[in-house]
Amino acid sequence: MATVRAHRTVIVLLFALTFFACTPPKPIFKGADVTGIDWGGDVSLIAHTGKRVSTADYRGKILIIFFGFTNCPDICSPTLAKLAALRQALGADAGQVQVFFITVDPAHDTPQQLAGFLPKFDPTFIGLTGTLEEVTAAAREFKIVAVPSRSSSERFDHSGSVMVKDKAGKLRLIWRNELSAGDMEHDIKLLGKVTG
Repeated sequence: MATVRAHRTVIVLLFALTFFACTPPKPIFKGADVTGIDWGGDVSLIAHTGKRVSTADYRGKILIIFFGFTNCPDICSPTLAKLAALRQALGADAGQVQVFFITVDPAHDTPQQLAGFLPKFDPTFIGLTGTLEEVTAAAREFKIVAVPSRSSSERFDHSGSVMVKDKAGKLRLIWRNELSAGDMEHDIKLLGKVTG
């Protein structure tokens, strides 16, 4: 009886080892992997071209979404410059990535304002704005906090995270502001392999 029990134990252990040996390792991203969360869905706003655009229109591309405002005195311009450097580093693969800059200041950041601001970084970036209600709903969908600054009526204190959606439109990564363009490139290449 003890021999049968020992054989069963060995068989179960061999099965477990085989299963785990055949399971591919989970990808290791530099940003926070948020795969499976139930927020970060599609948003529809007015692009800097004046036309309504939905993030759903860009299925098949990796989407990089950053919330900010054109008069931002600190993190917005450096973050957009880093995203422009990322697109350059991707070379021919840059066409698989679309960057969206969603304003948290729709009263100031009109389509015309965004159209004059974004090309300084990359002409392919899409600026999005809308009514205060639309922009607030978009920020809420991505858990972005943006409140008027106490120091100036033309400034906002806002989250500096960058959101990354895969080609199927699922939110997969959140990048902290401190992440380098090289780390971002690593994640985009890995995400492209993971999602095909």
